[in-house]
Amino acid sequence: MSARWIPGEVPPADETTAPWWEATTRHELIVQTCACGHHQHPPRALCTACGATDELGWTAAVGTGVVDTFTVVHRAPRADVAVPYVIARVRLVEGPVLLTRLEGRDDPETWSIGDPVVVTWTDLPDGRALPSFLPPDVTIEES
Repeated sequence: MSARWIPGEVPPADETTAPWWEATTRHELIVQTCACGHHQHPPRALCTACGATDELGWTAAVGTGVVDTFTVVHRAPRADVAVPYVIARVRLVEGPVLLTRLEGRDDPETWSIGDPVVVTWTDLPDGRALPSFLPPDVTIEES
């Protein structure tokens, strides 16, 4: 299996994203919710379904989904990034789509749209973590 991914610089939390980033410190995946029933990601200051700004909250996500689309990257953005690796859109069972990495397969070309996935975490030096996804039958040691 390929080496674990080492993230580069990650943007700081702001007023809107702070609860999401705080949850990542506990390796908890949450999604923003609205009183209208809509779930969304990334976090925003308003609901993308109804436009509400004062009805937003958070709910725990199950941490499973399916590969919505993906691409295999063969040219590293930095010298310390191992290639090839997979960038994907994962549609969570709650509905929102996360732009993320797929891990857990020796051959990145074996991924398919519709593959089921489960969340795993890559810890950042500042205590936050980034979610990535694995096939359900693969486990890797979290960093």
